Amino acid sequence: MKLGPTTAAVAATGILVAACAPTDPPPEPAPDVPPASWAACPDDFDSTGMQCATVPVPLDYDDPGGEQIELTISRLASKNPDERRGVLLLNPGGPGGTGVDQPTFLESMGMPQSVLDSYDLIGIDTRGVGHSSPISCGFTDDIGYYGAVPPYAFDDAAFDEQASVAQEVAARCAANDDGRLQHVTTANMARDLDRIRASLGEDKASFLGYSYGTALGAAYASMFPETSDRIVLDSNIGDTYLDHDGMRRYSRGMEETFPDFAKWAAANHDRYGLGSTPEEVRSTYFAIADRLDRASVDGIDGRLFRLATFATLYNPRSYETAAENWVAMRDGTPDGEQPPIPATPSTTDNTWSVFLAVTCNDAEWPDDPATYRQAIREDSAAYPLFGAAAANIMPCAFWQSEPEAPVAIDDDGPTNILIAQHQRDPVTPLLGGELIAEKFSDRSRLLTVDGSGHGVYVLGKNECAQGVITDYLVEGTMPEQDTTCEASVPNP
Repeated sequence: MKLGPTTAAVAATGILVAACAPTDPPPEPAPDVPPASWAACPDDFDSTGMQCATVPVPLDYDDPGGEQIELTISRLASKNPDERRGVLLLNPGGPGGTGVDQPTFLESMGMPQSVLDSYDLIGIDTRGVGHSSPISCGFTDDIGYYGAVPPYAFDDAAFDEQASVAQEVAARCAANDDGRLQHVTTANMARDLDRIRASLGEDKASFLGYSYGTALGAAYASMFPETSDRIVLDSNIGDTYLDHDGMRRYSRGMEETFPDFAKWAAANHDRYGLGSTPEEVRSTYFAIADRLDRASVDGIDGRLFRLATFATLYNPRSYETAAENWVAMRDGTPDGEQPPIPATPSTTDNTWSVFLAVTCNDAEWPDDPATYRQAIREDSAAYPLFGAAAANIMPCAFWQSEPEAPVAIDDDGPTNILIAQHQRDPVTPLLGGELIAEKFSDRSRLLTVDGSGHGVYVLGKNECAQGVITDYLVEGTMPEQDTTCEASVPNP
């Protein structure tokens, strides 16, 4: 899952780029990697204060002298050369979301000044994404594909429908593949990170990754332990790849996070009428979903209602929107008003294409539909809020290229990996942080936060967690042992 903004198209001027050039030139890169040449950024995002460059990398690292592709990177340079210690590579998650706007997004969200002074923030469109040799599966609205999360299989007919869609999507991806799709993997993206480091003339690079970015960061730290500096993995999927078991953990995350929303809705019962206790709010959820399974309202069915509720749990600031959606789905919308949830999924071809390429290329997925049917039965019982969605069949079941072997976690290296995790996260539950911490063993420390939502550092508001992570990035102060930050503000 991606954490980041939807940016507006604002052109960068040559005057602005010149004004942001660092005072001192960076060190020379490795001789076999050309140095980054900074210029104006593309004009389809707000690049105020940033410069951009392209970095050539091999399409296939088994053939490093063969076809090359270009990655677009951005830089929000430190304006304090006396404090600058290096570069901080960023990844917002996804996979598939653009990252070139991430430096200014984090700055706008309150990235501490000490971090902005210590690092050049480096945004990256990873291979296949946006400005970096984008790939396409040829998605169109008519296919009814839901993107990164499959729809809720509320009965056998809904499962059969999703299986048919998943098979068609996999076939489209294969038909539209121009030879690049199979090389869009986490392992190759990690190799790209080290090329970017070299192009910047840095002996080492630090890394901050959110959500799927934790898989990329874990792969980078495992493949390049000697050139990885300070690594922060925020909201963890649990390994260097997402497989069916990892996807199924989404339903666990929703079960663990939903009570925070239910408590908030119960406290606001007089306003929304969704239930005076958390238990009543939970019952209202099932009543609305079951009703929409039988008959949609304003084009919204039960699958979209469940998906929209799942998405609003990403941030407690979305609770009001969720409650308003529930009321509209329960009561209907007045004539002439638009429904609060989009009536059909809005396809983003490049984003979804990269998500599938990485997810399906990184690991083996079951190819027998019966496996998914059984998983749906199990998770519907264990996690009724969302189990029949997260366990549902995906195009990876019908993928037509062989996956690359997943990157193995390397626990033999420096203790330089700080793992940050909310205790209640709908998409990357606490278990994901615990799993990756166990795999890295003494190389890592786990920072858990008594909080709710997806994204701890900068995006979250826990003062203790912000301090721990900032101290690590700026001073290199790693907690001596795994630690927990208590809630700094009342939970919703």
